[in-house]
Amino acid sequence: MSSDGNIDARVQSFRETFERTRAEIAKAVVGHTEIVDGVLICLFAGGHCLLEGVPGLGKTLLIRSLSQALHLKFSRVQFTPDLMPADVTGTTIVVETENGRDFQFRKGPIFAQIVLADEINRATPKTQSSMLEAMQERSVTVGGVSHELEKPFFVMATQNPIEQEGTYPLPEAQLDRFFFKLVVGYSSRAELSTILDRTTTGESPRIERVLDAAGIVEAQKLVRSVAIAPHVQDYAVRMVLATHPGGQFATPMTNQFLRFGASPRAAQTLVLGAKVKALLAGRSAVAFEDIKAVALPALRHRVLLNFEAEAEGRAADDVVQNIIDTLVLDAH
Repeated sequence: MSSDGNIDARVQSFRETFERTRAEIAKAVVGHTEIVDGVLICLFAGGHCLLEGVPGLGKTLLIRSLSQALHLKFSRVQFTPDLMPADVTGTTIVVETENGRDFQFRKGPIFAQIVLADEINRATPKTQSSMLEAMQERSVTVGGVSHELEKPFFVMATQNPIEQEGTYPLPEAQLDRFFFKLVVGYSSRAELSTILDRTTTGESPRIERVLDAAGIVEAQKLVRSVAIAPHVQDYAVRMVLATHPGGQFATPMTNQFLRFGASPRAAQTLVLGAKVKALLAGRSAVAFEDIKAVALPALRHRVLLNFEAEAEGRAADDVVQNIIDTLVLDAH
C-alpha cells in the first residue's frame, strides 16, 4: 500500500464488502449479528470457525447463506460415528480404461472452498483428524499423494453442547486449530416472530453474490498488512501469557481454575482478529479495544479448566473475561 489515500480507499472498500455480505446473510439468518460477524472475521482472517449451540438455531442456515453470498464451492459433511476418513477426503478407486485397469482418485467433500462439518464431535477421532489435517495444511494426503485444496479454504464446524452420549469431544490440540469458537444462543421474542414470518409463508429469500474467491484472497492480504504497534502487540502477548497458571502475568482466577493456558496460535488469532476489527472501525492500525473485542472467541476453547473450576461451575468465559477486565493496557 503506497499512500495514505490508497490505504483509506482499501479500508473503505473492505468495510463496504463486509457490510454487504452481512446484509445478504441477514436476509436468511434472523439476529445472531455477533455470530455472523465472528464467522466473517474468521473468513477474512484466513481461519476456521467452531460453532457451538443446540440444534435448530440456524447454524447450518448461516453457513449455507454465507456460501451463497460468496461465490465459492460449498459442501456439507454430516458427521456420524460410522463416517470414515475416506468419506471426507476421498479415495482411490479402480476404473476400467482403454488401456486396462487404472487407479483414479475421487475427491471427497473436503475439496470445496466452504465446508460445513456438521456435528463434528459425533465422528471418531480418526475421522476428525483427517478433517483437521486439511484445515491446518490446506492439503489432503491420500495413498501417499498430496492434493492441494483450493483457496480460500474455510471450515465451519458445529457441535451440540448438550447431547454428549455417543460423541467424541475434540481434543485440545484439535480445538486449537479453530480460529474462533462462537457460542450460538437462543433467539429473542421479536426474532422468533420474524423467523416464523419468513419460514411459514412460502417465501424464500434471494441472496445476492457479493464476493468471489479472488476478492476474498485479496481481502485476506489486506488484513495481514494492517499495522500493529509494538505495545499493542505486547498486550496480545501478555493476554495469552495471563492464561498460563503460575506464570508471570497469571491472574488469581487463572491460577485457581485453569490447568493449561493458551498456545502461541492464540496470540496469532488475537492479532489477526484484531486487524479485521480495526479495518471495520475504519482504521489501518490495531488498537487495544480491537484485541479485547476478539479475546473471548479466540481464547475460550484454548484454555483447559481444572477440577476445581468444574466443581464450582466456572466456565472458561469467566476466566477469560476476568483477564480482559484486569490486564493493564500498557505494561511499560
